[in-house]
Amino acid sequence: MLVIGYEAAELLDIACVTTALQMANRIGDLTHRYHVRLAGPAGDPIDCGSGILLLSQESLERVTGPLDTLFVSGGMGFERAAQDVRLVGHVRRLARESRRVASLCTGAAVLAAAGLLDGRRTTTHWRFADRLAASHPAVTVDPDPLYIKDGNIYTAAGITSAIDLTLALIEEDHGCELARQVARDLVVYLQRPGNQAQVSLFTAAPPPRDDVIRRLVEHIAEHPNHDLSAGALSMLAGVAPRHLNRLFVEHLGLPPGRYVRRARTEAAAHLLTSTTLPLPSVAARCGFGSAETLRQAFTARYGISPSRYRSAHRAATAGPT
Repeated sequence: MLVIGYEAAELLDIACVTTALQMANRIGDLTHRYHVRLAGPAGDPIDCGSGILLLSQESLERVTGPLDTLFVSGGMGFERAAQDVRLVGHVRRLARESRRVASLCTGAAVLAAAGLLDGRRTTTHWRFADRLAASHPAVTVDPDPLYIKDGNIYTAAGITSAIDLTLALIEEDHGCELARQVARDLVVYLQRPGNQAQVSLFTAAPPPRDDVIRRLVEHIAEHPNHDLSAGALSMLAGVAPRHLNRLFVEHLGLPPGRYVRRARTEAAAHLLTSTTLPLPSVAARCGFGSAETLRQAFTARYGISPSRYRSAHRAATAGPT
């Protein structure tokens, strides 16, 4: 296993992978242990830009395959790294000699520069997704999921989603039980679904200073079980439905109906993990007509049913047994 860093690579991108894999070595009775190495251009130390200097164990130029997994870290230096013809060339070379290839956070830009993401669905840190899509039209960029697998190429989203991806790889290699044990020792969720959104409406940046949008967003969050149709919201805001749609798209990036559906689904996720309410009650409190309607919306949003989501959360937070 090889992790590639470069100037201003993100320390957490690297540590999430290396710590999880080394913990799997300690916990598991592995016939084939993970051998993790950190490589940088010319074997130089990697200045993570956070006051931490990492020593490369390998010179990127001298690494040869075959490799099991090639990881390319992200970080604020990703643009320079993606423009470094020599670095990108070595990533391309090593990818051909690797069983699987993964990018972490903005490291997707390096894989894209190497042509490894053309024609593939990929993700990256939500803040830089539009930039990646604009720079590489042949790449299908989905800013929502925590990680995506497309063939033997894996891309992880923002920073700590590297843990989610690494747990998924451990599960692929050695089964769910070892992934569960590693997650427990790391004190993280056993497995957040790969296509769970990286940014929640309730933790994203606050709404713009537009008074109409702010009032409506607050109303939706506080009253998910009320009538939140476009007509009802238009009357509440005192604007025409067409103007309301324009305001939502301009300030929130979603039309009113999609925003309300997402807000209700996230409210349901909160209730599922913080209460023991039965699914019909959760559905009613969040404005869904039935438990089946909730299930459909939840599966579309998170890639997992509400009941499985609740069970996974309980298993992940139960602690060691």
